Amino acid sequence: MATASFRWILQLHRDVPKAARFYEKGLDFSVNVVTLRWAELHSGPLKLALMQSPSDHVMSEKGYSSLLSFTVTDINTTISKLMELGAELDGSIKYEVHGKVASVRCLDGHVLGLYEPS
Repeated sequence: MATASFRWILQLHRDVPKAARFYEKGLDFSVNVVTLRWAELHSGPLKLALMQSPSDHVMSEKGYSSLLSFTVTDINTTISKLMELGAELDGSIKYEVHGKVASVRCLDGHVLGLYEPS
């Protein structure tokens, strides 16, 4: 009996090398390969593929696409690093009973959810 298994999350980006650097430097992803049109990165078991957006593909300025969620040890430091690399904080950091949560938009508007447990 065949079963499906998770392969990777794929995101379209205008500038693949810049996006790969964003995930590498901002969230400590390991980079397997980066070209002008394709990148493969990983963090533990999570595999992230970045592909150059086709020229006729219109990406909305603030539209929603894939949402990636990450558990981080220090949400403030992580947000600072990501903003230095071009991210925008989407709302404010929320202080919930179980920990801090925030949303950040990366280079091409993809939403990253950040969670720091209490």
